[in-house]
Formats: sequence, C-alpha cells, structure tokens
Amino acid sequence: MSELPSIRESLQQILDFLRLDAAELGRRLIEVAFIWIFAYLAWRLVNAIAKKIVQSVDDGDDSTMTEAEQRGHTVSQLLKSVGRVVIIAIALLLTLNVFINIGPLLAGAGILGLAVSFGAQSLVKDVIAGFFFLIENQFAVGDVIEVAGKAGEVERMSLRVVMLRDAHGTVHMIPNGQITTVSNMTRKWSRAVVDVDVAYETDVDRAIEILRDEAKKFAADPAWQSRLDGNPEILGVETLAESGITLRSRLRTHPGAQWDVAREFRRRLKNRLAAEGIDIPFPQRVVHVRHTGAPAPGLADE
Repeated sequence: MSELPSIRESLQQILDFLRLDAAELGRRLIEVAFIWIFAYLAWRLVNAIAKKIVQSVDDGDDSTMTEAEQRGHTVSQLLKSVGRVVIIAIALLLTLNVFINIGPLLAGAGILGLAVSFGAQSLVKDVIAGFFFLIENQFAVGDVIEVAGKAGEVERMSLRVVMLRDAHGTVHMIPNGQITTVSNMTRKWSRAVVDVDVAYETDVDRAIEILRDEAKKFAADPAWQSRLDGNPEILGVETLAESGITLRSRLRTHPGAQWDVAREFRRRLKNRLAAEGIDIPFPQRVVHVRHTGAPAPGLADE
C-alpha cells in the first residue's frame, strides 16, 4: 500500500510538468486515441491501395509474370514500406503535439538531422540510388538480376536495400548504394544458348540437320510453345574444341523461361543424337612416346 502514494505523487508530478489537471489529461488522452485510430485507418488505406495496384496489373496467368505485374508488385512494396514509416512518424509527432509544443522540437530536430546526415552519407546514397532504380525501372520484383557480385531473384526492394534469393535459397541483402552495374536476365525477353559437342568423325552437315529437325519439333510442342518467343536458331559450328566439334543453338524465350527451355532442349538433343548414332565425345588425349638412342641394358631381352 505504501507504493500507491508514490505512484500518485509521480503522476501528479507529470501533470504539474505538463501543466494539466486530471480532466484535461483525460481529454488529451482521448485525442491521442483518435490520432492512432486515424493512423490505423490510414495504414489500412495504404494496404488497400497497394493491393489494388497488384490486382490492376494481374493478368490471371500465374505461370509467368509480365513486366507490368513486376512493376506493380514493386510499387506496391515500396508504397507499403514508405507509407508505414510516414504514418508512424506523423502519428508520433501529433501525439507529442498534444502534450507539448513541438515547434522548437522540430527546429532542433532539423539541426540534429543536418548533423546526422553528414554521418549517414551511405544511407542517403542508398535512398537516392533506390529512388532512381524505381523511376528508371531498371529492375523489379520477380526479375532475376546480378548486382554486386550476387545473382538471384528480386524478392523485395525498398529505397534502401534490395533482397535477392539465389538458386541455393540464400537471401542476399544488398544496399542500393553498393550497386553500380545491374545485369537483368529477365527483361522483356530472354535467350537460352545450348552448345553440344560431337566427335570429329561425325558428318557435321548431317548433325546440323538433325539439330534443326529437333528444334522444329521442340518449337511445335504445345507444352513448350508458349514459353518460346520465336523459332529456335541453329547457328552451326561454334568452336573446334580439343575433343570434339561444338555446335551452337539459340532459343529466344519469354522472360525467366530460358533455364527450363535449355534443360529440356539438351535432354531432347541427347536422346536424338543417341538414336541417330552420333556420339557426344568425352575428353581424351593421345600420347606419343619417342625413344632415342640404344635401349637400356636388360630391356632388349624383354
């Protein structure tokens, strides 16, 4: 029971500091409640707008993500991340303003912000770079890119950081300010380059015709036709390698489909070449041993 008077005394000291009585405190607490209710409604509105943006660009096909869908998901994420920070900051300032005059506080915060900005130049650089990534549409959520020595699918991007998930499932978080060059592998269209080696004894013209025939069958397959963007190209002999002749094919695909298309086309080429009796060579080397002078004693008798 001895603690109760001390609590009352502490509350009275707070009221005296704020120059408020109990009734005035209750009224101002109600104002604070309304501020945070409006903040909650504003956050719900931001979420609804972000959801509406995603729905407006959704074409109903979940197998591929169009450029408009990628852009919509990116804008939606940025709207939610920036909106959350702005709403919370405004609500906190309004809450403080209910009890104290925040004018001098904001003036002091401006001077403090100027001092902090000199020590947070990397953060400012990240935000500016992220802003231009968004405006210039260099990449978006769902794109597969390579930046700062890391490659993967863009899972999330903000004005400060880009999150990539690579083929092994590892998530890389890269500050925007560290990105100097962006290699986007899924912008508008992609390409699969498939090389296959045949032995030197192979009739190259016949092997090229087999590749062309298999490419036509592949392009006509309904299961894969929707992923291709045009007819495959058989370029011919690419290199004369150490153990075989390299034949190159190129397949233009829809964004992000190049890896699946390349794997399937390699499988078909392997089966077709095996059926045609054309060998895919393995590394081998012929070694010639030359003897000079008379044989060593004892070797002549063996």
